[in-house]
Amino acid sequence: MTYNPKRALELLRIGSGRADATFREGQEDAIRHVVEGRGRLLVVQKTGWGKSFVYFIATKLLREAGNGPALLISPLLALMRNQIAAAERMGVRAATINSDNQDEWAEVEAKLRRNEVDILLIAPEKLGNEWFNTQVLAGIAGRISLMVIDEAHCISDWGHDFRPHYRLLERIARTLPANLRLLATTATANNRVMEDLVAVLGPNMKVLRGDLNRGSLTLQTMRLPSQAVRMAWIAQRLATLQGHGIIYTLTIRDANQLADWLKTRGFAVDAYTGKTGDRREELEQALQENKVKALVATTALGMGYDKPDLAFVIHFQMPGSVVAYYQQVGRAGRALTSAYGLLLSGDEEEGITDWFIRSAFPTRQEVDDVLGALNEAVDGLSIPELMTCVNMGKGRIEKTITALSLESPAPIAKQGTKWQLTAAELGDGFWERADRLTKLRRAELQQMQEYVGQPFGKHMGFLIDALDGDSSTVSPPSLPPLPEDVDQSLIREAEEFLCRTSLPIEPRKKWPVGGMPQYGIHSASTIPYQAQPGKALCVWGDAGWGGLVRQGKYHDGKFADDLVEACVKMVREWNPQPKPTWVTCVPSLRHPDLVPNFAKRLAAALGLPFHMVIAKTDDRPEQKTMANSTQQARNIDGSLTLNGQPVPHGPVILVDDMVDSRWTLTVAAWLLRKSGSGDVWPMALSQTGHDE
Repeated sequence: MTYNPKRALELLRIGSGRADATFREGQEDAIRHVVEGRGRLLVVQKTGWGKSFVYFIATKLLREAGNGPALLISPLLALMRNQIAAAERMGVRAATINSDNQDEWAEVEAKLRRNEVDILLIAPEKLGNEWFNTQVLAGIAGRISLMVIDEAHCISDWGHDFRPHYRLLERIARTLPANLRLLATTATANNRVMEDLVAVLGPNMKVLRGDLNRGSLTLQTMRLPSQAVRMAWIAQRLATLQGHGIIYTLTIRDANQLADWLKTRGFAVDAYTGKTGDRREELEQALQENKVKALVATTALGMGYDKPDLAFVIHFQMPGSVVAYYQQVGRAGRALTSAYGLLLSGDEEEGITDWFIRSAFPTRQEVDDVLGALNEAVDGLSIPELMTCVNMGKGRIEKTITALSLESPAPIAKQGTKWQLTAAELGDGFWERADRLTKLRRAELQQMQEYVGQPFGKHMGFLIDALDGDSSTVSPPSLPPLPEDVDQSLIREAEEFLCRTSLPIEPRKKWPVGGMPQYGIHSASTIPYQAQPGKALCVWGDAGWGGLVRQGKYHDGKFADDLVEACVKMVREWNPQPKPTWVTCVPSLRHPDLVPNFAKRLAAALGLPFHMVIAKTDDRPEQKTMANSTQQARNIDGSLTLNGQPVPHGPVILVDDMVDSRWTLTVAAWLLRKSGSGDVWPMALSQTGHDE
């Protein structure tokens, strides 16, 4: 097909909204290569270069010449709304089939049949979906003019723990017609990753690699061990930083907590995480329109989000790899002459990253447990049924199932809602790959630690070298370093904030699968006597009160008076209605005096009587050793009873030191209410953070 440069430039200007727009170096070459069908192409260009223009303009030119639709595979479709809007401005009819728009699937399928879709965007998981393959892909497979793989570094084994379904592309690539136009794009590919991609996506893959240097981006690192100090530093500097930006955290909890703290300081910010749900689009737009100073985000706001005038990216903790960091910090300064990329490093990040590394792949024990359970089940098992058979969290079961199902040949297969064993055996290659990638992640973490230690002015060169780019042209930072000093009074306020935050304890409303047989409950029916919403003072071992709770439980054998005072304050601010008239607690055979002692002191401080009315029938494993809610429910079944003392009438505060699954509090509340108590208000010193 003949390439039309005049029309391509026209489309760029329409799509960018700029009448004077011109192609960046390499952009037009890439479009021409695709349109003319010169073979498969891998584009490795820095964030903000405009990779999306390449595939949208190529798609439009191909469609105008009478070719079939394009298929775009991307891991973060939800964050491509602005790109889809740009595509539609230039007349490219884009549609998506993803987990967020199931109500639109039938309409999209119908449009594809009528040839009214120019480019279909899907997540890699859809390639393993039977409905998609038979009802959608089969209908357009012979007409696809271009296949685009965005964030193609995920095809390499580097990305398999991030989005394991990219492994399906390894198999699909082998079956594609040799003359099919295939475009792969990424911003973060070192030499090893590029070699992986060429090996998978060949034959005759041409690589178009650009300059990774970001001259507009001033990078700086600071070691500020305490969360309170980093919170104070951000609050202090956010007031003087020009423009709008993103603040990244490693965990959802930190994103919410940091956003809440900054709101108390008067900043227009909001949290953006994997649990933000329907508000995602609203928040993305709010940042686009500068209605918020910043979004405090996890990696949910990473690849795919484009705000060209983003003035700063701050990391609350150190990410686990250079690749991830370059992706995130590269959101800043795309259309600005200067922007900040600030990385704050703290004490807790290594433990968090270590957990991510350790949990990236299923363990041998987890694989053995799942395969063993399936071997015992003649008709297979669903995920909820597996939860009753193996002591693994739902997320770990799903991760193990996904990893096993993507093997070729796969030792398991899905029939309807259930997973069954196949005749295939799990090969050694599975474990070799897991071991190799775990070692790679450790090396990447070490590399990031080296990055944090770089002096000001050396960070961009370090990143480019780490990504096997050319660092010889790196220019000095365009902005001065920001001061590292922090106002001491602001630190104290941050510490107080961490200590006065509390966490909700949501009541369970249904019994587990299979019920609680020892209590005479045999189905997942509605719980008739439910607890009220409760409160936990802190997260176990976390900043604020978490460390003091841990010290009291495992070192002092007694919870400090400061925790009593903190809980009194929490209860008074909480002000549950109807007002509690007495206090009780959950018993323990391992630490018989620990919680009762605390509950008595709390009751006295609240001016309420304490009554010990619940007893433990036998010693069970600690709930934290049970990995999912079904196992935790089974573990508590029959273990609590009333001790024969009169149960006072009236609302009660039910105290425990830790809440994990909420089953202990659920059963205790059920026993109390069934015996005539009033409303039960659960209260715990800490949450484990592992609730399912």
